[in-house]
Amino acid sequence: MIFSREYIGYLGRRAVKHLIDAKLITTSNLHTTEERVTAALIDEMSLEDRIHDEVRVILEAYSDEMRKSGAQYAEMFKKVKNELARKYKAVL
Repeated sequence: MIFSREYIGYLGRRAVKHLIDAKLITTSNLHTTEERVTAALIDEMSLEDRIHDEVRVILEAYSDEMRKSGAQYAEMFKKVKNELARKYKAVL
């Protein structure tokens, strides 16, 4: 993840504050709302890390075939990553 969890927590708190100030949401429990928004942000921002891990597992399974065919790891990484991003409907 490119941002620390503390910074994402800050972003979550600020987002909730702005939504409340703009009267777009109301909440009876501010702390719970902030926690849920922060958890959603963390989940969304860690998606790319999960995709990278999955790409590495896939490419590891095909490492012998890639070596035999002369495929470049970086090229294959990018292709598989794009396919998985499409599969998960992720915007990276």
